[in-house]
Amino acid sequence: MTAISAHNAGLAPPDIPTRDDPAVTPALSIEGVSHSYGSRRALVDVNFEVAPASFTALLGLNGAGKSTLFSLITRLFGIQAGRIGIFGHDIGLAPSEALRLLGVVFQSRTLDLDLSVTQNLLYHAALHGIAKRAARLRSEDLLTRIALADRAGSKVRDLSGGQMRRLEIARALLHRPRLLLLDEATVGLDVKARTDMLGHVRQLVIEQGIGVLWATHLFDETMPGDDLVVLHQGRVLAHGRAENIVADAGARDINSAFMRLTEAAADPGSSAP
Repeated sequence: MTAISAHNAGLAPPDIPTRDDPAVTPALSIEGVSHSYGSRRALVDVNFEVAPASFTALLGLNGAGKSTLFSLITRLFGIQAGRIGIFGHDIGLAPSEALRLLGVVFQSRTLDLDLSVTQNLLYHAALHGIAKRAARLRSEDLLTRIALADRAGSKVRDLSGGQMRRLEIARALLHRPRLLLLDEATVGLDVKARTDMLGHVRQLVIEQGIGVLWATHLFDETMPGDDLVVLHQGRVLAHGRAENIVADAGARDINSAFMRLTEAAADPGSSAP
């Protein structure tokens, strides 16, 4: 990550807002969102915000509703109840304005394995209406940032899992979004690739002022200073700075705080915090 950080030095916008400024429009606002599959309730009155230039971890076990929420934010599913806004644009009322500010890395890989690294980026650029020359320049720049410039002509199927994930992030950034969603982006990666991937995304927040919503079921992918949303069986059990959630739960770390929160949710009469 050192080479990437050095390349990006000085790229941060001079007026990146702070996450603690109440006057700043949220990068993402989720207000009273519920969703059901027939009689099964996947999300129940979900509320939280992601601030600009911040890293927010959405922590939940498989089946918690993380992917359903991502499908609603990206309009793969229609909103049944509630409101979702991206930098103040309601995705139901102004989807084009909202989605042009959004980049997404889904859990399932969506790269074309038989195209080259560059061809995947140029195809995505064309879908966003980016002119060929600008698309090529942006692609070259992004590949340099993610240390894949030397693999520009390689077929995607010849990349490692970590390299594919980095390429997916580059593709998501090609149209220069202000909010990046990542759904279980480190699934299937080894420990080093997982660490590198997380470090790269955190660097984007610091250096480019991008707001990030990072969905994961892995406790060690959160840090004490992160904004944290704990999602369990479709409900938000806690939202705030991770270290505060741990302290409020009377726990020693995120893992034990999560266990206390989910146990209390399963037994409303429990005395657990």
